[in-house]
Amino acid sequence: MYYIVETDKSFEQAAADLDAVVRRHQFGVLHVHDLGATLRSKGIAFAEQCKVFEVCNPQQAAQVLAIDMQLNMALPCRISVYTKLGRTHIGMIEPERMLARLSDDPRLATIAAEVERSTRQMIDEAR
Repeated sequence: MYYIVETDKSFEQAAADLDAVVRRHQFGVLHVHDLGATLRSKGIAFAEQCKVFEVCNPQQAAQVLAIDMQLNMALPCRISVYTKLGRTHIGMIEPERMLARLSDDPRLATIAAEVERSTRQMIDEAR
C-alpha cells in the first residue's frame, strides 16, 4: 500500500531534491505542508520533521476527474519527506492500490499505473 525509501540525505536536502525532481518530471507542486512546523507552532512537542508535497500532473488529473468526479477527494497525489528515529524517508501511498479501492473502472487503473510509475521514479531520483 505504501512505497517508502530511506535516504542518507538530510531532511532539508531530500525535500529540496524532491521539489526539483517533481518539477523536472512535468508535475506541478501545488503546495507543501510542513506538518512538523505546524504541530510545533501549536505547542505540540513533535521531534520529527515532515513535509507533504501535493503534486499533480494536470492532464492525468483531468482524465481521472472526467471518468469519476468523486475522485477529486483522492487528488492531488502526495509525496512525503519525513524523519523517523533520525533517518530520512521519502514515501507515498501507491496510486494504483488507492484508486483500485475507490473504483473498478479499468480506465482509471491505466492512469493510476502511469502516475505510480512516474511518482516512484521521482522518489527514487530524489533518494
